[in-house]
Amino acid sequence: MIIAIDGPAAAGKGTLARRLAAHFGLNYLDTGALYRAVGWAVVRAKGDPADPVAAEAAARALDPAGLSSPDLRTETAGQAASKVAAIPAVRAALLEFQRAYATRAPGAVLDGRDIGTVVCPAAEVKLFITASVECRAARRLKELLDKGESAIGERVLEEMRERDARDRARSVAPLVPAADAVVLDTTELNAEAAFAKAVAIISERRPAG
Repeated sequence: MIIAIDGPAAAGKGTLARRLAAHFGLNYLDTGALYRAVGWAVVRAKGDPADPVAAEAAARALDPAGLSSPDLRTETAGQAASKVAAIPAVRAALLEFQRAYATRAPGAVLDGRDIGTVVCPAAEVKLFITASVECRAARRLKELLDKGESAIGERVLEEMRERDARDRARSVAPLVPAADAVVLDTTELNAEAAFAKAVAIISERRPAG
């Protein structure tokens, strides 16, 4: 079984996807980490993440072993990820890796921006996790402050809006729910409530046996 989980930044899809993978005994892939790794590699090389040549080169040289680096969870890496993700050649370079991972037995949960629409359009279950931009910015601010990073609420909200606009407006794989996705708004839900709702949705839709 393949479970596709999409949604904007800080909607809670990563935490939810990890819990769902553990609950249903499936593999888990944070596809956003792939783009963060590419964006971070360009930044670290003092390049421009919006440069198609530099970004594609970083995507093709990507080492999956580095996907757990804490550097990838910084706001700088997140903004760089959004920029490289808008480049068609980068998306093409990473698409094969994602699809191959999704076919590993016994199945997988993948979360990102275009799993249900592009990466795994035939996924048995598709969820689109969202929340108001104000709620998502507040969550991201708390996450940054908890890590000891300095952050200003207004700036985090502004960057969240900029990233949403970039993700939705890109010409390749824009951020939109798949036609057959179930939309789950977590604005008024804590992690436990969101998890319970997602489990119920998946249990109803998963293939018999």
